[in-house]
Amino acid sequence: MSDALNASLSISGAGMAAQSKRLRVITENVANANTTASTPEADPYRRKVVSFASVLDLKTGLSTVAVDRIGRDHSQFPTDHDPSNPAAGPDGMVKLPNVDLLVELADMREATRSYEANLQTFKQAREMVTMTIDLLRSR
Repeated sequence: MSDALNASLSISGAGMAAQSKRLRVITENVANANTTASTPEADPYRRKVVSFASVLDLKTGLSTVAVDRIGRDHSQFPTDHDPSNPAAGPDGMVKLPNVDLLVELADMREATRSYEANLQTFKQAREMVTMTIDLLRSR
């Protein structure tokens, strides 16, 4: 099999793995969009963010993508007046998670499209490998 086909499979596979991790983090953010703290002193759920890095694939010698780290979004927590909530402070304000569902849905759509593009590249490279093998068999 040619080096170019191996490289295509490796690069698209790394891209799918990275976007899959990104989708898992987004899903966790969405699931915790309403998770407040249990006490007034504690912070609610803090949004997670994924950082990517270029990684050298030692097998192919090419740069691929990988999740560098999963960090926290340090933006401020929005607040809501809800004195009956156990997490409410003396002023009746409750800190809410810093998760914006619109942002998460946009990120999810982008990650899904990127995953699908990598999957299509993987399928085409695999098809080319199959065609090459078939050609070699017919000789």
